[in-house]
Amino acid sequence: MSAVKYEIIGKTALITINRPEARNALSSEAWAGLADAWYAAREDDDVWTLVLTGAGDKAFCAGNDLKEMSERKAQAEKEGRQFVSTMPAATPMRGIPMPKPVIAAVNGVAVGGGLELALACDLRVAADHATFGLPEVSRGIIAAGGGVTKLPRLIPFGMALEMLFTGKIISAQEALNLGILNKVVPSADLLTTALGLAEKINENAPLAVRASKEGAWKSHQMPLSETMDLELLLLSRVRQSEDSWEGPKAFAEKRKPVFKGR
Repeated sequence: MSAVKYEIIGKTALITINRPEARNALSSEAWAGLADAWYAAREDDDVWTLVLTGAGDKAFCAGNDLKEMSERKAQAEKEGRQFVSTMPAATPMRGIPMPKPVIAAVNGVAVGGGLELALACDLRVAADHATFGLPEVSRGIIAAGGGVTKLPRLIPFGMALEMLFTGKIISAQEALNLGILNKVVPSADLLTTALGLAEKINENAPLAVRASKEGAWKSHQMPLSETMDLELLLLSRVRQSEDSWEGPKAFAEKRKPVFKGR
């Protein structure tokens, strides 16, 4: 059984961490599967959006597979060599740029690397029983998969520090109130909601959507005066596409636009 499932639904790639027996913890096989799925979706012109979820209804992802890590560390020590982390250099959190919108469908526990994986997505929808947290400090380490740097940019700084310092676990409703989540829905409606949101995005011109994503993320790291120039640069690039003409033409002809991503 593959640790990561990859399906195409319309113009959306549905990626599922498929280790429910281990709360979808990220083994070396799962890390490799996620990287492969990210590359496949990025390079497929027919894929306009991604939805990431976990198998079952208990966990989205419980972070790194600590059992596998401890076994590999013990084996390395036994062989007199240095232990190398099971986490590869290139992951969805860093090292694999993704220009297309990614939606996390959080179906349960999302802690440690699981929450960091959700933070690597652009939008997050969660089942009402899902929980979130970065408990790394309780294990003597830090949330270095994006938790330390991304969470304080997403929610009020003091609340981010509280989560990082205490390792506290919060509910889906608390995560929604803080701004971590876009929506909270009943578990039975989660995947339908996430795929519906992806389809809503897919109704728009994909190059324009990707330019909007690029501009929004890049502007986080730029002075406001420079962001205006970035917007104009992105707009001039998008205006060279066929889709930029299809939108106004469809409006004038009173019909729904047919965007092609070119």
